[in-house]
Amino acid sequence: MNFFRRLFGGQAQQEDPALHLYVQCSRCGAPVHVRVHRYNDLTVLYDDNESVEGYHLRKEIMDARCFRLMYAELTFDRKRNERSRSIEGGEFITQETYAQLVAEQARSV
Repeated sequence: MNFFRRLFGGQAQQEDPALHLYVQCSRCGAPVHVRVHRYNDLTVLYDDNESVEGYHLRKEIMDARCFRLMYAELTFDRKRNERSRSIEGGEFITQETYAQLVAEQARSV
């Protein structure tokens, strides 16, 4: 019986490796959703002993309205948990705010 469970996907659900960033352009107000893969998109930071100290992400984000580049920088600890974030040319917003802005855009079209 365990053979069939393993064969057809009876394993426990794993954590989603994606981090979803929601940003809004400071020039035109366009909302943007960016998906970051925690295991493929992060750059490893090493300490003096060449052991992993943490991870870094610098993401260039462009909206679809004014095509202005926004630059997001995030740092992560060894377990890929977010430590800090900053952005130039925009601001981070919540998923709820993003959904609200997208719905408003759909109504105005």
